[in-house]
Amino acid sequence: MRFGFGFDIHQLVENRKLILGGIEIPFNKGLLGHSDADALSHAICDALLGAATLGNIGTQFPNTDVQYKNISSLLLLERTALLIRENHFEISNIDSTIVLQEPIIHTFISYLRKNIAHSLSLELQQVSVKATTSEHLGFIGRNEGIAVFAVASLYDSTSPKSEL
Repeated sequence: MRFGFGFDIHQLVENRKLILGGIEIPFNKGLLGHSDADALSHAICDALLGAATLGNIGTQFPNTDVQYKNISSLLLLERTALLIRENHFEISNIDSTIVLQEPIIHTFISYLRKNIAHSLSLELQQVSVKATTSEHLGFIGRNEGIAVFAVASLYDSTSPKSEL
């Protein structure tokens, strides 16, 4: 078994869509970034890449490369899953936490999980997405940004799949 940790943070700004897990969340601000700035997908990519010792999202999909400008981060998740499998790993599970003050997103959690599971070719029960606030503290509490933490576990696909 291998474990990876991912973290992503983006500033909330006007005139951008708020995209998390490939879903457009209704809000008066969106996340600033080179791609669609989907902090949830980015943190998960980093967790997966870290577990496989393949660098991070910036290593694999640099923001200096025009092909990634405004790209859907669900495509980055799909490409990350392909890299994981090409390196003889399979994804066991993902656990993630979105930290934001607003908007309240609990009604979107099931859709986020479905999108991520689909993009990674996983079963729904392999993907956990949670959300919490910062209790009005700091830049997140002032609705200036969103942070996401993610953990991923992988197993060697060349080993027998026992005791997982």
